[in-house]
Amino acid sequence: MLLSLLRILLGFATACLAAGLVQVAFVITPLEIATLEPAAIPDRLSGAGLLALFAATHSAVFSAPFALLAAAFAEWQGIRSWIYYALAGIAIALAGVLTQHASETGATTIVNDYALRAFLAAGFVAGLAYWVVAGRSAGPRRSQHKRAAGRNWMGGAATAPDGRRSGARN
Repeated sequence: MLLSLLRILLGFATACLAAGLVQVAFVITPLEIATLEPAAIPDRLSGAGLLALFAATHSAVFSAPFALLAAAFAEWQGIRSWIYYALAGIAIALAGVLTQHASETGATTIVNDYALRAFLAAGFVAGLAYWVVAGRSAGPRRSQHKRAAGRNWMGGAATAPDGRRSGARN
């Protein structure tokens, strides 16, 4: 149980860092870094890294309750598909865009094509990052699950309708 919790927290932290890096890559593009003079690259990369940490912190604060629900559901159901985690990341990112849009008061808005792509890409990559670290082993271990499936409610070996024990050879 404790190892599962640590796995989930490490996965969440990794997902937030990945989301921050993707969002910064939409602001400070790799092409921009490649066209800099060699002496200016370290300064620009350190600034981008610091900005990515700020973006990761912001992502963590907003997404924590939603990610907790998605992770708890996946652990409960034993969902190990990368598609679930990618879609959950996209849904959380979309909720972030809509929340930001709802709080806007001025004429400028976050809802534009480029910002929407940045948020959705960050959610997708964050979902995949979580899956790589924690989602691939969600739910009970397979050996525990097989053992539990082979027992009846009283702890004895389960029997098939024709009276044979499950797992027995023909």
